[in-house]
Amino acid sequence: MTNIGVKILGLGMHVPETVVTNDDLATFLDTSDEWITTRTGIKERRVIKKGEDSVTLGVEAARKAIENAKIDVNQIDAIICATSCPKHLYPSTACEIQKALNLKNAFAFDITAACTGFIYALDIAQAYIQSGKYKNILIVATDANTRFTDWKDRSVCVLFGDGAGAMVLSQSNDGSNDILGVKVKSDGNLGHYITLPLNGEECPVVEHAEKTPQHISMLGKDVYKFVVSTIPQFIVDTIEDNGLKADDIDYLVPHQANVRIIEAMQTRLSYEDNKVIINIQHYGNTSAASVPIALYEGIKEGKIKTPSKLILCAFGAGMTWGAAIINIDKGVC
Repeated sequence: MTNIGVKILGLGMHVPETVVTNDDLATFLDTSDEWITTRTGIKERRVIKKGEDSVTLGVEAARKAIENAKIDVNQIDAIICATSCPKHLYPSTACEIQKALNLKNAFAFDITAACTGFIYALDIAQAYIQSGKYKNILIVATDANTRFTDWKDRSVCVLFGDGAGAMVLSQSNDGSNDILGVKVKSDGNLGHYITLPLNGEECPVVEHAEKTPQHISMLGKDVYKFVVSTIPQFIVDTIEDNGLKADDIDYLVPHQANVRIIEAMQTRLSYEDNKVIINIQHYGNTSAASVPIALYEGIKEGKIKTPSKLILCAFGAGMTWGAAIINIDKGVC
């Protein structure tokens, strides 16, 4: 077991300026603000406009995280980008972010684990740093699912929004450790629950999707049953695996997929409202970006008091799921 600790130096987030409310959707869908809010908890979402994509969102979130980390860009050794909505199949979104921010000393790559991507990236970054091979790593989670949304399908299009979140991790110099434990899993047998088919014949992916639309499809009831029957116990197991109890956790920062799912998890864990961070009403489901966005905003708005101990959790297409226990100190955003 390594003695190298991992420190969270900085956080960042970015969302598009364009806001699409439930009332906006009701102008062309058979729906209403009341119907959407009751079933999802979402009131509005952010949507990219022409010229915006997962790269532009990721660049801004990363820029803020680096500024908050107070680190020279030349000190960043690696960029791990979690995205399911790349602008191109290649070059990677991570490499395009590297170019935009002139992170010339880093190597960069993408991972795809849908809405669980940030947790997967955190697990990889922690292992890299604790190996002693790399010191400073930038994680970027960025998705623009509205480009792949069928705006005629009210069961899906009301759910998604666009956004990006970022985190800078560094080797600890004082023996402390902010990443207390990460646990990730997947089950490919459940891959049909959430899908986005693309034939891969043309690039870039976004332009191809707009010319030959392929849309996100979801077996919502199956996803709900899976999550409420699996994730709460998975969270408990992650806490106990790290020698902690549920009461040792100050805040739960869950993937912002659906308020009913979050409430079911909260009930199972017996957490009070002030221990659960929810911002889905403003952004909808921003996929891999939802956890770092909720974390960043929770701290900025004072919902998360620092220092504190948190558990992050997410689930997504694949099916994939994961949880991480972290310490958050003052000054990260």
